[in-house]
Amino acid sequence: MDATASGSNRSALNASARHAVLMVLASALLVFAIEWIFRGDFAGAVAFFTQPYKPGWTTVLVFALLLLGLDAILGRAWLGLLTVAPITLTLAFIGYQKSLYLGDPLFPTDILFARQIFELLPLLVGERPWTGVALVLGLVLTITALLYAWRYVQRRIPRMSYRGRAARLLLALPALAFFVSLMDYATFSWTRDRLRIIPMMWDQKENYANNGFTLAFALNVPMAHVTAPAGFSDKAIDSLPKPAVDTALPVEQPDIIMVMSESFWDAGKLPGVTITPDPIASTRALQSGEMFSPEFGGMTANVEFEALTGFSNAFLPAGSIPYQQYVRKPLPSMATFLRSEGYQTLAIHPGTDWFWNRSNVYKAFGFDEFRSEKTMATIAKRGPLVSDESMTDEIIAAADAAERPLFLFSVSLQNHGPYEPNRYGNATHSVQAETSDWARASLASFAEGAADSDRELQRLIDWASKRDRPTVIAFFGDHLPPLGPVYVETGFLKTNVAPRRDAPENMRLHRSTPLVIWSNRSGSVEDVGGVSPAFLPLHVFRTAGISHPYYTGFLGDLHQRYSVVERSLLLSADGEPTPDWARQKQIDPSIRDFRYLQYDMMFGKHRAAPDFFPETIGDVVAHAS
Repeated sequence: MDATASGSNRSALNASARHAVLMVLASALLVFAIEWIFRGDFAGAVAFFTQPYKPGWTTVLVFALLLLGLDAILGRAWLGLLTVAPITLTLAFIGYQKSLYLGDPLFPTDILFARQIFELLPLLVGERPWTGVALVLGLVLTITALLYAWRYVQRRIPRMSYRGRAARLLLALPALAFFVSLMDYATFSWTRDRLRIIPMMWDQKENYANNGFTLAFALNVPMAHVTAPAGFSDKAIDSLPKPAVDTALPVEQPDIIMVMSESFWDAGKLPGVTITPDPIASTRALQSGEMFSPEFGGMTANVEFEALTGFSNAFLPAGSIPYQQYVRKPLPSMATFLRSEGYQTLAIHPGTDWFWNRSNVYKAFGFDEFRSEKTMATIAKRGPLVSDESMTDEIIAAADAAERPLFLFSVSLQNHGPYEPNRYGNATHSVQAETSDWARASLASFAEGAADSDRELQRLIDWASKRDRPTVIAFFGDHLPPLGPVYVETGFLKTNVAPRRDAPENMRLHRSTPLVIWSNRSGSVEDVGGVSPAFLPLHVFRTAGISHPYYTGFLGDLHQRYSVVERSLLLSADGEPTPDWARQKQIDPSIRDFRYLQYDMMFGKHRAAPDFFPETIGDVVAHAS
């Protein structure tokens, strides 16, 4: 009996060992496929395995343990592979497409707005219909093959014994738990270092290139939790210099209208490109300065976050989207303050109300009302999307009907990419450029949309010029458009998207969009220069004759030192750059205080609220967690 039991145990162990070896081989093939798909480069995938300072084989070991454990849970060999492979290969493909389109890899938080990706699919398919057909066919074939493989395994592969399943779990679970413990990038790990897993959270492109898609993706999971900055404490907040500015508004309170224009940019900056007539002639004549966008080609919500709150994405984890992850309770914004002073606060976006979680975010920001495509009075399309003209009609109607001073923030939609050739009929602009016909036609579609945005800005200016009520208008582009191959063919960029970190002069060129700040009492504001969106409340309130402890006090003092606060770059008031400032041992106290204030109001106890955001007492503080 003992000999029989011993033989049975040895047989179970031998089967587990064979299974483990097969899982290592299967994992190696799977990891190679993931890297090849994500990188779009066979040689890069080979280098991931052959270069000793990259954790290719560590990744294989992690996958082998995962597959081994899943097989034990599911009861049959290979079922783990049939579960994991489709998911990881799909994520790798999506990550490759995102890198091509937006320049950033896929982050865990992107899953939060998967619905938005599906919402944009009709636009993408409209630009490349055969790609859409191929995706549908590939999806159908893949699902069919998976169902067949699953049934084959169920019929042909015997169920594991309970001893065999236990042996696999005893090997896999502790080892996987150990690897999970290494994924907190905020703490140093000697073991992680020896395994060549080097978190590079300051440069996500390099992070994914060095650690591979799977491990870099895992390293980004903890970004859902934002840790307090070094030195942050109640005492540090209490020690912040108190603002010398109090809340004050003019007797005749002005209407304030802000228009964030989708992908609005001066395409005349492209080398060797001439667009006739000038598509942004009105903007050029009115221009106050430039907006230094924290994004390129997308992520509109991150620009919007800065422009409305006066906070900065620079102090949040790379790849994070505060609208999706962090705005879960009332947060101070321009709307919060102005509503407390009797303003009517209205947000308008002619798209779906759930996109970027705007419906919930606008409530948290203090907007009385949000009008989307569901509730706008007039919806007319220009090309595939709601026109800028419809949005302007809504703005003018809302302002004319307002019985109280109005703060209105609007985000346009019409000129959202992709820019398929011949997007608009009866084009009024021509493009001369030494590029392919497709690139020239794509650029013409963008220029036509930009001209529409420019025309609607002029219509707003003409309307406001005739008003008795003082009116301030701020108009700016959220980021450069995702023109892709146009940038490469004209020599503006080396790849379809701008790198996150680059020489300061290149970042100025690749991130700056036109900014107009105008008043019907004093005309265009001049010499604003290039500024981060976080400084927009400062300039708008100054133009409106409004003062506030944070928006004109704290930000006003900070702006005397810096005009741009970006994750990898600071620009001083006179344009002097400080690259990679966040990695330096000593950080300017003014930037440190900015970071402390933001953390306190977003994640802390709101100790700074009485001094810097007095209008939130009884609102934000009461909802603090």
